[in-house]
Amino acid sequence: MTKPIKEEGNGPVREIFLAGGCFWGVEAFMSRIDGVVDAAAGYANGRTEHPAYEDLLYRNSGHAETVRVRYDTGRISLDEVLIYFFRIIDPTSLNRQGNDRGPQYRTGIYYQDAGDLPVILKRVQAVQKACKKPVVVEVVPLKHFFLAEAYHQDYLDKNPGGYCHIDLSKAHEPVARISRYPRPSDEEIARQLTPEQYRVTQENATEAPFTNLYNENFEPGIYVDVVTGEPLFSSKDKFHSGSGWPSFTQPIAEYVVTWHEDAAHGMRRTEVRSRSGDSHLGHVFKDGPKDRGGLRYCINSAALRFIPLGEMASLGYGEWIGRVESKDQSRNP
Repeated sequence: MTKPIKEEGNGPVREIFLAGGCFWGVEAFMSRIDGVVDAAAGYANGRTEHPAYEDLLYRNSGHAETVRVRYDTGRISLDEVLIYFFRIIDPTSLNRQGNDRGPQYRTGIYYQDAGDLPVILKRVQAVQKACKKPVVVEVVPLKHFFLAEAYHQDYLDKNPGGYCHIDLSKAHEPVARISRYPRPSDEEIARQLTPEQYRVTQENATEAPFTNLYNENFEPGIYVDVVTGEPLFSSKDKFHSGSGWPSFTQPIAEYVVTWHEDAAHGMRRTEVRSRSGDSHLGHVFKDGPKDRGGLRYCINSAALRFIPLGEMASLGYGEWIGRVESKDQSRNP
């Protein structure tokens, strides 16, 4: 793990360096994220030391406009920082973001500790699965970082009407923080679950079709992991598949589930598990509605707990209301 820089808030503060086009917008965006304690604009991984802005523009110094992000690990993880980062970049665009072109506007994730690399690569691989074109985000160790001139720091705060190629409001869209949904101990799980819930989530069992709790439920709300409470699926993405199990076109966020090869029972399938609780949820198939991505997440009701729309705010899920339709969901794909 990266060595702590200082103690602030709930946990050690660590650093990651992110290049995402013009650093005015990236710096403003990252500084708005809960858990980020500091964001600073600068120049990274070029051919010269102590560059000026003009060196990038006119002297081909090779630096990338980069933001140093310091984050409190007690409030936000590196993976969650990267989830926010990928919201604001086109990861398939080489040397271009927004209206800006040139190598100084390339995308990159620059790390200081090799221990961060597996987390970074896993996030990049997840992004690649969602992209039809190759992801071209540069992932390399940080060679050097130099702070940009004072007028570049907090530029959009000083110049509210200044150029920005990203939507800063995305900093306030919800992220399911894994720290909010810790997996209980094995003993606690055994106590809190019914026998069927335990067989499904902990022993990879499959419940009976058609008679399970949520197969015919199309009320607006969200479905959470019965073990941890982590948000998993929205009623907005639920459809009537005729399979006998609750079916969804996608999770509420791609990072809340993990995919695993499953060769059990003489079949080759893709198992779906929850991220935080590592609960067995079901399987994902490629026979879903074509106009909604083509996937069918076939999920056991016993792995889920349904939170009705009207109770989401009081139960701590208010930030996810925007991902739920307020009217009855259609029963047809």
